[in-house]
Formats: sequence, C-alpha cells, structure tokens
Amino acid sequence: MDRLDTLAGFTDEPGRLTRLYLSPAHKAAALQVRQWMAEAGMAAAIDAIGNVAGRYEAAEPGRPALLLGSHIDTVRDAGRYDGNLGVVAAIEAVAELHRRGERLPYVIEVIAFGDEEGVRFPTTLSGSRAIAGTFDPASLASRDAEGTSLEQALRSFGGDPAAIPALARRRERVLGYVELHIEQGPVLESLNLPVGVVTAINGASRFTIEVTGTAGHAGTVPMDLRQDALAAAAEMILAVERRAKGAEPGLVATVGRIEARPGAPNVIPGQVAFTLDVRAPADQDRHKAVEDLAAAFATCAARRRVRMKLDKTYDEPAVTCAPWLVGQLAAAVERAGVRPHLLPSGAGHDGLAMVALCDVAMLFVRCAGGISHNPAEAITAEDADVAVAVLLDFLRRLALPA
Repeated sequence: MDRLDTLAGFTDEPGRLTRLYLSPAHKAAALQVRQWMAEAGMAAAIDAIGNVAGRYEAAEPGRPALLLGSHIDTVRDAGRYDGNLGVVAAIEAVAELHRRGERLPYVIEVIAFGDEEGVRFPTTLSGSRAIAGTFDPASLASRDAEGTSLEQALRSFGGDPAAIPALARRRERVLGYVELHIEQGPVLESLNLPVGVVTAINGASRFTIEVTGTAGHAGTVPMDLRQDALAAAAEMILAVERRAKGAEPGLVATVGRIEARPGAPNVIPGQVAFTLDVRAPADQDRHKAVEDLAAAFATCAARRRVRMKLDKTYDEPAVTCAPWLVGQLAAAVERAGVRPHLLPSGAGHDGLAMVALCDVAMLFVRCAGGISHNPAEAITAEDADVAVAVLLDFLRRLALPA
C-alpha cells in the first residue's frame, strides 16, 4: 500500500493523479518500478516501447515464462489502484519467492505496461500489443493534442521505435498471462468478497454519430417544420438505453459525450455529435445490439428529416479466460478461505491484446463502491493482502499444461 502511495506521487498534474503514456511522470514511475523489480530479485529493464519488464528465472534453464502484470499509465484525475495494484502485487509475490529462495518450474516475467488507457494518443494497448507481436507501426505517426507524434514521444522517453518488433514474445516460450486488478465495479462488494475470478473480458465497440439537421431561429421556425438535430439525437440516445436493457446478460451501452452546434440558446441545433460505447461478454450480443441501434438511428433520422452518419472508432472482440488458469485461480481463492466467485470484466484490460500471444486470466480485487477512474478509488490493506496471498499460492502450486 505504501508503494501504491509512492506511485501516486508521480503525476503530470500537481494536485491530482494524471500519468499519461510516455510523459515525464510515466518515466519517473517506470524507473521506480524497475528499482522495485531489481530489489525483488528480477533482472529488470525499460523496453523499447516504454514497458518495464522484470524476469525471475526458473529453477532450471530453458523453461517457458508465465507473464504477470498490468499498466502504470492512468486516466486524467485518476485513482491510485487501477493498473498499479496489479504491477505492485506481482512484484511483491516475486519478492516473497525471492526471500524464500524459491525458484519455480517456470520463469516469471512481470510487465508494467504503458498505454493501456489510451488517453494521450488515439491508440490503446501499445505496450501489450508490442509484447503480443501485434503492434501496428502506423500508430507511431499518431499525435497527441499538442501535435507530438507517438514516435517523437517515444524517442524523448528513451525508447526505440525500430526495436519494437523484437519485443514480441515467442508463443512457445510463454505459458500464459495473469493480471490482478481492481474490479472497477460493485459486484464483489455486494457479495462481501475480497476477490473474484474473471471468466471473460467484455468486447467493446465505439462509434461517433453525427446528426445533421438545419439550424434556425428558435422563435420563428414552427415546431412541425423543424429539422432539430439535437431532438433527433436525444431520441437516439434514449434508444441506446432501451436497447441495452434487453435480455442479453452483461450487455451495456453508454453515450459518454455529446456536442450540439452552433450552441446558442436561441438557435435550433443544426448539428450534433455524440459517442456510443457498446460492450458485452459475448461478441454476438454486442454485434446484434450495434446492428439494432444503427437501424433505430436510421429510422429516427428519416422520420425527423435529418441526416445521420455513424463511424466506428474502436472494435475489440471479447476474450474468454483460459479454463486451466481460471480453475487454478479459483482453487487458490478457496484455499485462502474465500468463496470463489466467477464474474466477467466489463472494462478492457491488457489481456485483450495478450490473448493474441497466449492464454489469459485475471483476479479481481474488491474496490469501495465499485468506483474507478476517480480519485475516490479505494481498496483495503486486508483485501490487498488476500489478493497477493492468492496470487503467491497460485504461482507456487501452478500445474502446467501438458
């Protein structure tokens, strides 16, 4: 918990925690994490894309690796546990093995990823995609709000764009990827459980919708002759809520941003843009919801005599956690005296990228009120203790696949 407090001090904005990918605060946090990894008995380095990777060798040379970790970049005005908990917990588990003089039948590699949040650049999961071998070199040209390209920022950070392809791990040398993370939801708290085992990471689709009508005088255009883009968008947004309350388990949909133009109190809005985020643990449910909403938007636009344009900005399939890892995590939870509870993750994680390389699994930790991406994010030392104990027990007893 002290180390999590220390990491929270590395911020780009005094007075609140904002640590963006490849920023000075990210570099300072990466150097601190590298030091902790070294103290835990790992060979540690900051790699070409800004990840911090620590390697704890196996009892015998030539063994494959189990990857652990999470991310150390944050959203703006963040909480201190999202991502960071998984990195610090993995380091502490390895440190305990090191204190005991234990080496396992496999290598442990702890990775503190960068760019999981996708806040600074219009990219996401850059660090984990590099490890998985799916990083797109074209994303190096993407730019932040100040016009700095990802390539420029990476070079300033001390990274090496040309060396990114060499970061890809060989599939036959990796057993799997396991991440400990706060739940970011209220389920475990409602069940009075300190930890839970994740079954799947929801797939997500994001869109920008533009609605174009006709701007006009608020006092002179009769109601039945208006082409009000905002009224049409409002109807579409309510359709999003109705559709997400359907029968599909785990389906959620959110309109997180809306902008109306010209934005004057005495002018009928002529143009509106809003975002749509649709998630579900089953890809077919997500795709069907998106299809239904696109049809509902088009019907609304035709009836209201406005134009509608829907652009997809992000699409990531759902990830099913590997049963052989889920079962062993659940067994470790039970050995800790906690009733195992299985649940999906509604938030995205680095596992979305890592599944291209290997099997993945996650252990969730209860967080107060289910609050995340917020300074009010909170966990207890007792729950953190249970989580690290479960992770350590899982590592020591892990039965490798044949």
